[in-house]
Amino acid sequence: MKRWFPPLLTAIFAVWILSALMTKKESSYFIDAFGRLPVVFNGRVQPVDSLARNSLTQIREKDTANLEPWKFWYQAPKILSATEWLLTVMTRPEVADGWKIFRLDHPELKALLKLPEADPTRNEDGKHFSWGQFGESGFKLIEDEHRRIRQTKKDASQRTTFDSAILEAHEALTLYLRLKNTVHPQDTAEFGREIGDYTRAVPGGVTAFRNRMIGSGVVETNALTALFDFAERYFVTVRMDTPLLIPPASGGEVGEWSRMGEALLDSSVSAPLLSHLMRRDPKEALAPERVSALIREAGTRPLNPAVPLWAKMADAFRLEQSVEFNTAVAAYTDYLRSLRLDRALSKAGSEQAFNRFAPFSKAAAIYIVAFLFGCGFWFNFAEWSRRTSLQLVLLTFVVHTVGLIFRMWLEGRPPVTNLYSSAIFIGWGAVGLGLILEGFWKNAIGLAVATVIGFATQVVAHNLALSGDTMVMMEAVLDTNFWLATHVVIVTLGYASTFVAGFLAILYVILGVGTRVLTPVMGRSLARMVYGILCFATLFSFVGTVLGGIWADQSWGRFWGWDPKENGALIIVLWNVLILHARWGGMVKERGIMNLAIVGNVVTCWSWFGTNLLGIGLHSYGFMSGAFTALMVFVATQAILIGLGSLPQSMWRSFRGVKS
Repeated sequence: MKRWFPPLLTAIFAVWILSALMTKKESSYFIDAFGRLPVVFNGRVQPVDSLARNSLTQIREKDTANLEPWKFWYQAPKILSATEWLLTVMTRPEVADGWKIFRLDHPELKALLKLPEADPTRNEDGKHFSWGQFGESGFKLIEDEHRRIRQTKKDASQRTTFDSAILEAHEALTLYLRLKNTVHPQDTAEFGREIGDYTRAVPGGVTAFRNRMIGSGVVETNALTALFDFAERYFVTVRMDTPLLIPPASGGEVGEWSRMGEALLDSSVSAPLLSHLMRRDPKEALAPERVSALIREAGTRPLNPAVPLWAKMADAFRLEQSVEFNTAVAAYTDYLRSLRLDRALSKAGSEQAFNRFAPFSKAAAIYIVAFLFGCGFWFNFAEWSRRTSLQLVLLTFVVHTVGLIFRMWLEGRPPVTNLYSSAIFIGWGAVGLGLILEGFWKNAIGLAVATVIGFATQVVAHNLALSGDTMVMMEAVLDTNFWLATHVVIVTLGYASTFVAGFLAILYVILGVGTRVLTPVMGRSLARMVYGILCFATLFSFVGTVLGGIWADQSWGRFWGWDPKENGALIIVLWNVLILHARWGGMVKERGIMNLAIVGNVVTCWSWFGTNLLGIGLHSYGFMSGAFTALMVFVATQAILIGLGSLPQSMWRSFRGVKS
């Protein structure tokens, strides 16, 4: 049984992973088909499924909607997919407003908004709240606090945890408000009928508008009022910066897609002209000749065919007409194909499959199981336990690799484009190095490296994903070319290997101080591992830093500018060189090199995250308000470990009775 257990367990996990790729049978509503429809948001084409998942993650910290969060898992709470939740928000907002999907944890913020405490008898868990529970007064309170913080505490370092909670709540509520008004204004009862009324009002309203603007002819006040009342409703949704649903009638690039309000207004009096006339935004001021041209064009553009198709989908779902909804989704898909938007449809479908596959979250779960079997080997040195851990890590490494390649293909970019992808890539590199170590030493230490760092980086990536879309377009400073692609890959491998060396050192200290497991043979093995990994880390961090300079010279016109991120990369190189010289010069032995390697964790984490928290320099695009506390906690834990590693040898359980 022990012989067959490792491959059997690995096969079970492989089936679990592959089952996610199987197409599930649709319910009465073709929700998955709707989720494959492409939209443009955050500057890129993405499926509705991604818009829904990213939005829900930002609001609730999970990509599914638990409509009964006060229930425990064994009570079978009602859970909706992200796509069905978003569809309800966009078409039946009065229903979605009652769902408790906003997560708030800060006690001062909950007290300010007078939100209820946990009370299962009243269906309250004290953490999740609905839009209706905030109310207009609650939203106004948050808006006022948000404005105060932005005006008085522009420096993020001055903000308290309460301030951060206000900013996060404001971002979540604003996003929800944008989603509610994506297809039509949130108070619309029947979208198709409203479009019909508008279409009938356009000819008379446009004639009256032209006559008023050129100062001749009869101005039909009622017709003009009807047109402008409608325009006012949809102009508000345009200014909310809602997702872009409507492709150009001739097909076209991402930049040519428009919001629902823009598509409607451009068929009568264009959105830019209305913005100019209503003086809503001085930045949108138009030149007189452009105003004259738009007045002449008023009412001459036909309504985009995508608009009534979206109206059919929205009305059918709102009225709970599944057959009509499914027909409308199929008709809209065919319309997109007629525009030769097969590439957008294909990409949206592939990204939806990637979301369903969820390779990184599955990898995180398997890393935990593999770690437990690896630890089991240390307790009884049963080879079957180590082989089980090894095979699970190999399986997970394959999944991790496939996920990375899939993301690269979807983005059309190198594997590292933002902090989220850097966490995924660092984890991948650390797992690969751990497997290499295990191939040489076969003592489960390499497996411990792979599983712990692999899981930890997935946790970091999950928390980074809470800020929204992880596949957004690259920052302007990251003007991609060959040198950027090679720089980010190699320097990130330098980060990963330095972390691996640091984790091996942590393992050495924990086993030495707290157990009798650290034998002289294991201690020497760990020291050789750390030394070999540091040589690798020094090479890659140095080469990656030089390549970064070459890229900076081509993109920014200078090789080196003492930018905080550049300084952080240089510090990693210098610190790794310092450790190697200290070892070569005989200034440190086993415990000394381990303590220095743990300091390397702090140095690397500072370069990876800390420089972004400064908010200055050309590399400060990854700032996160919540990262400072996490960084300080991490540094504190490393300081404690260094302190333990510096204790006299007589205080180490593994070294008691051993002469120095």
